[in-house]
Amino acid sequence: MLPTILDVRTQAAAHSRIVIAPGLVRTLGDSIAEACPDASRLMVASSPRVWALHGDAVARGLGVALPAQDQVVLVNDGERAKTMATMSKVQDALVAQGVDRRAVLVVVGGGVLGDLAGFAAATYLRGIRLVHVPTTVVAQVDSAIGGKVGVNHRLGKNLLGAFHQPVLVAVDPALLGTLSRRERRAGLYEVVKYGVIASEPLFARCVATLEALLDGDPDALLPVIAECCAIKADVVTRDEREDGLRRILNFGHTVGHALEAVTRYRVLRHGEAVAYGMKAASALAVARGTWRAPDHHALVTLLDRMGPLPAIAGLEADAVIAATRRDKKVVAGRLHVVLPTRIGAAVTVADVSEHEVREALRTIGVHGQA
Repeated sequence: MLPTILDVRTQAAAHSRIVIAPGLVRTLGDSIAEACPDASRLMVASSPRVWALHGDAVARGLGVALPAQDQVVLVNDGERAKTMATMSKVQDALVAQGVDRRAVLVVVGGGVLGDLAGFAAATYLRGIRLVHVPTTVVAQVDSAIGGKVGVNHRLGKNLLGAFHQPVLVAVDPALLGTLSRRERRAGLYEVVKYGVIASEPLFARCVATLEALLDGDPDALLPVIAECCAIKADVVTRDEREDGLRRILNFGHTVGHALEAVTRYRVLRHGEAVAYGMKAASALAVARGTWRAPDHHALVTLLDRMGPLPAIAGLEADAVIAATRRDKKVVAGRLHVVLPTRIGAAVTVADVSEHEVREALRTIGVHGQA
């Protein structure tokens, strides 16, 4: 099967390429050499869990033996590890190895690892080249693409970071075979997001092939991964710094990030939080009259078909609303919220009231004093 190749070309950044193909990891070294012919050396960042699953395949694909103490730095992943302290461990390894500006950091892992190690690449020597080898659905369809890197602050998600485009995103769907059903489902919520904001056919494909997607069927996964990557590549090419269009990618993330923060990243996978956030944003749009009730029903039905979400009924609306005020999408004191207008289209608004957010939270079971 020929690879799918997508290019991200922005005014502010160098050329970034996304290559999608089953088995791509087997020729990873060739792909990196093509993207970075003058690389002085490679460093790899991963987690102990991911490296145990995929390290041998990655090393073979690079064509080298990679002793962990020399060229591989392993750090914890998961949202609770997405901190400056964890990121600094990657930087410490780069310093200890005397890595220069022509080096390449290859990140093998999911979205959290890609964000924090990407932040290390962005800040070490004011920036070295970055390659993503995403190993989760959410990373392959979303977080590895577009150059957003960073870590969480104790008061909010992704408050510390930068834009640093990867020179290469090597998307190998075969790496998804080790995921649990819950992890796969968490990533597929992001696929649904893309369908709602940008592609009615993608949404319809999710509805029609849901069981195959949840089962990890490669024939079902490959086309949805490719379409999500194409959508994000197009959006990032037109708006790298999230000045306008790129904000639509945050559908479900305003409430989702707040839920993650108030539960201290212990209860919800990122995609699960986004699923709740999409339900809340969808209900808010219906209340405003800008989104048809049948479309809301179609979205909620699909999300419910995907499986049960972790319970959040014990949360207080006041705490969630307070967390939204610390969201990085707040500009001049006004929270920007993405609302769907029809399946396949969305808009960003900046006039959502606290009362509207509170009522939307009620629809997902989060209550508080009115």
